[in-house]
Amino acid sequence: MRIISGKLKGRRFSPPKSFSARPTTDIARESLFNVLNNRLYFDELTVLDLFGGTGSISYEFASRGCSDITTVELNYKHFSYIKSMVKEFNLEDAIKVFKADVLKFIKKSPKHYDLVFADPPFDMKDFETLPDRFFENNLLTDEGVFILEHSDKMSFDTHPHFKEVKKYGKVHFSFFQA
Repeated sequence: MRIISGKLKGRRFSPPKSFSARPTTDIARESLFNVLNNRLYFDELTVLDLFGGTGSISYEFASRGCSDITTVELNYKHFSYIKSMVKEFNLEDAIKVFKADVLKFIKKSPKHYDLVFADPPFDMKDFETLPDRFFENNLLTDEGVFILEHSDKMSFDTHPHFKEVKKYGKVHFSFFQA
């Protein structure tokens, strides 16, 4: 895996083969960030990365100038790996990593975010309820965006907060706003 753009462009990282995460592919991540690059100023964002996995989304935001990123990951191996990469990439000032259950974290977080990205396991129980559970907790700023990565087998276009979907092969990114 590699960081697509920014000050860390081209830097590679390789999660252990025993990793159980399904990382966002380089192609899908690059396409998503091309969309975001035309809409947002990264250096002004507060970002929440839920289900951190390998940390690739957080590294990409930090590489592009975002300095206020919160990453949440429950799996200890994944959490430890993200922490080690944050240190290796010298991103300790930009990325704060929490080992926590995402659903509990979003209930207790007092902070509001400009962008929230969630990449849960596609086979997660009650996956389809995630947008509702997220919006119950009012974590977005007034103009904030919630992006949910999901398989092509799901659709959220009837959700009241749904705005659009970007499709990259079997990976879809649904965008929501309050």
